[in-house]
Amino acid sequence: MLALAAGRLGLDVVILDPEPDCPAARVSARHIAAHYSDPTALATLAELCGVVTVEFENVPAGALEALIGLGVPVAPGPRALAIAQDRVDEKTFLNAAGAPTVAFAAAGTAEEAARAAADLGGRVLIKTRREGYDGKGQAWAASPEAAAAVFRDLGGRPVIVEAPAAFRRELSVIAARNWAGMVAAFPLAENVHENGILRRSTAPAGVDAKTAQRAEDIARKVLVGLDYVGVAGIELFELEDGSLRVNEIAPRVHNSGHWTQDGAATDQFEQHIRAVAGWPLGPTHATARVEMTNLLGDEVLQLPALAADPACRLHVYGKREARAGRKMAHVNRISGL
Repeated sequence: MLALAAGRLGLDVVILDPEPDCPAARVSARHIAAHYSDPTALATLAELCGVVTVEFENVPAGALEALIGLGVPVAPGPRALAIAQDRVDEKTFLNAAGAPTVAFAAAGTAEEAARAAADLGGRVLIKTRREGYDGKGQAWAASPEAAAAVFRDLGGRPVIVEAPAAFRRELSVIAARNWAGMVAAFPLAENVHENGILRRSTAPAGVDAKTAQRAEDIARKVLVGLDYVGVAGIELFELEDGSLRVNEIAPRVHNSGHWTQDGAATDQFEQHIRAVAGWPLGPTHATARVEMTNLLGDEVLQLPALAADPACRLHVYGKREARAGRKMAHVNRISGL
């Protein structure tokens, strides 16, 4: 979708992706099939491109540093990826930037996990510090004893232990910053997760002006604090008292921003390309109300029926294999504002 957006703006895209038949390769000028850290591939990418960006936050930060060393601008930069790749570093950064999170602690042993759970009130969410997405690499523990067992079940790897958030709903804000330091945020989305996977986003969310402003302020602090260039997603918990806590940041275009393709003056993909290419950012106001629904695994077989609904706009990813829980497409259902 980033490659398609770049093409609409008259830009050629070169993809570096280890998958031989990756979806983006079919809509790009060239595909380099190699590991993200392959030095020959990085040298070729640097030679061909005027700027390099990422769509996947688990690209090694060292690969971006290598590209910068080869003289090509990279956006977002390696620091943003490195922070987002470690959940303890991420939450430490967020709190230092003035973007509050739930209470948390790092743990490197089962005993430390149990002690952290006791300090945080007993019931906690435990996640591996690195990797894991869509609910993978995490589990709830109801007690300190259970926390020790969860640590072992997660492979005995370093973890973050988080206090639960008594939230009334999940929100997210998609925001962009360009090389000139201009920041623009889209209206908030309200999100529903099932089994750790985003199922639906509805935007614009029904929030008051104060909540929207608080979310935009958080987004600005995050982007400025990271010296970030590009689009990022910031996932938020709205607590019962109306305050916001940051759950996590995604240094890339974000699933909960897919509604912008059919409901905003500029979609998040074009906005990202504008930002990294050095263009002015586009307008972000909503032009329609959208409910975005992810199609997982075999649900992609519903596409013909959904195509018969005039309110639906289909966005299919071109993945060759439908697996349980795998995001294969999304549908945007449009209604008036």
